[in-house]
Amino acid sequence: MNAVLPLPDDLDISPSDLALTLAARLYEQGRLSAGQAAQLAGLSIRGFIELLGRQDVTLFNYPAEDLAQDVERA
Repeated sequence: MNAVLPLPDDLDISPSDLALTLAARLYEQGRLSAGQAAQLAGLSIRGFIELLGRQDVTLFNYPAEDLAQDVERA
């Protein structure tokens, strides 16, 4: 699915930064798994985990069984 978001002209954010922020927040809300969020952000799982640290989002609000599945898929 693709989405078009009308953003203010003076908003200084690149499409990749927007994708990173959206992925981190959707993960934080439990709406995406770490694997899905990493894919949305265009990152590896490891890269996404590092992004979470920079965004002050904890990795450990994530069910252990989901994390194990994501690690197996990586």
